[in-house]
Amino acid sequence: MTTLRLCDEQGTELALLTERADIAATLAEQGIDYQYLPTRPLADLSPGAVLECYQDAIAQWQQQGGYQSVDVVSLQPDNPNAAELRKKFLDEHIHAEDEVRFFAAGSGIFYLHLGDRVHALTCTQGDYLSVPAGTRHWFDMGREPYFVAVRLFTNPDGWVAQHTGDKVAANFIAA
Repeated sequence: MTTLRLCDEQGTELALLTERADIAATLAEQGIDYQYLPTRPLADLSPGAVLECYQDAIAQWQQQGGYQSVDVVSLQPDNPNAAELRKKFLDEHIHAEDEVRFFAAGSGIFYLHLGDRVHALTCTQGDYLSVPAGTRHWFDMGREPYFVAVRLFTNPDGWVAQHTGDKVAANFIAA
């Protein structure tokens, strides 16, 4: 279930939103684009099959955002590198470009550090999120990760993070 928890920097929950329209409106107030795209059942979650299935939406997102490259990232709980991969994204960071994700399957939590609040968005299948360049955030795929996500980039080199050094994420991440 897609949810948005609004928290203070210590991790205290101030509000919980569960309706996608409320989530989209709240994030839009912060300059974050959230959309829901009904998904199609996919027996094959390979990158090629996912890109083919969502090619129309991807083309629209590319045109709207000027994204030059697209790929599919996926992670399963049985991946022997899951803990190491999870750790890579748990520190607060920013990007010089928008971070754009569409969840074709599974889930993960984007933590958006906006002023003195943290917006914890649990993304699930069908969720599209565009985090503007320079937005402080981190991502938690959980201890038993399962997700398949389309990523869109303006930089052909793909995902490049600049860590902020702020330790606020430690208030939200369970070991």
